[in-house]
Amino acid sequence: MEDLARLGGASVRTVRAYQDRGLLPRPERRGRANVYTDAHLARLGQIGDLLERGYTLASIKELLAAWDTGRGLGGVLGLVAEVEGPWSDERAGRISRAELVERFGGSPDDAAVADAVELGILEPVAGDPDSFLVPSPQELSVAVELHGAGVPLSAITGHLRELRGQVEHIASRFVEFTAEHVFARYLAGTHRPTDAETAEAASLVRRLRPLAQHTVDAELARAMRLLAVRQLRGRLGGGEEQPEGSEARSVAVPAGTMRAVEALVGREQAAEFIALAAEREVRARALDRLTATHARTDDLDEIP
Repeated sequence: MEDLARLGGASVRTVRAYQDRGLLPRPERRGRANVYTDAHLARLGQIGDLLERGYTLASIKELLAAWDTGRGLGGVLGLVAEVEGPWSDERAGRISRAELVERFGGSPDDAAVADAVELGILEPVAGDPDSFLVPSPQELSVAVELHGAGVPLSAITGHLRELRGQVEHIASRFVEFTAEHVFARYLAGTHRPTDAETAEAASLVRRLRPLAQHTVDAELARAMRLLAVRQLRGRLGGGEEQPEGSEARSVAVPAGTMRAVEALVGREQAAEFIALAAEREVRARALDRLTATHARTDDLDEIP
C-alpha cells in the first residue's frame, strides 16, 4: 500500500479511505502478500483526475461503477458534463462592496447584502470580505433597475424568492416531461446505456437545453402582455362601458384552499388566479351545455 500511495501521489491514509468507500479495489492476495497492480495505480489516477474536476467521492463511485459494468468512462463523463455544465452563456462577474453600494443608491445595506448572498445573487470571495462574485450579472442588473424605479430591496428579494420557487416548479415539469418522452429509453429499468447511447443522450441534452428557456420566454411574453393590458384597463377604467352585473363581489374561500393557491401562484396573484379558474369553469360548463343541446337536436332529427 505504501508503494501504491507513493507512485500515485497520495497518502496511505487516503488510499485506505478509498478502499473503505469502495472506490479502489482490494489488493490481490498472493500467498501472504497483498499485491497492488497497474490497474490499482490507474484507478487511483482516475480518482484524482475526477476530484480535480470537482466531482464528489459519491459521484466518482457511481462513475467508476459505470466503468466497471462495461460502459466507457468517457461516454458517461460526456453525459455528466452536459448535465452538470453551465445552462447559460452568461459569464460570472465580480463586484466590490463599494461598487455595490454605489449602484444601489449610495447607502450601505448589510441586510440586503446578506439576503443577496443567501439567494446566491452574490457569493463571498474567500479572503476578501469587500468583494463578491456575481454568478448572473444580468440578474443583478435587473435588481439595480427595479431599485432605481423605486422598488425597495426587501421587496425585490422577496419577489425573487417567490419567483424562484415557481421557476423551479416549471423546470421540474420540463425535466419530468423530457425524461418520460425523450430519455426513457436510456434510463428504463436496469438497462445500462452503451458508449454510443450515452453520447447520443449527451447530444440530446445539448440540443434540448435551450428549448425550455425559449418556451418560457414565449409564454412569459404572452402572459405579461395579457396581464399588463388587463391591469392597465382596470386602473384606467378600460374606456369601455362595463356590462350589468360585472361589479366585484366578495366571496368566502376556505383558508386551506387560499393557502394552496398562494403557494402555487403567490399572494399577489391569488385572487386573479381564482377568478380566472372560475371563469374557465363557467365557460367549460357553457360549452358542455351547447354540446348537449346539439346532441339532443340530432337525436330528435333521427326520430322517424
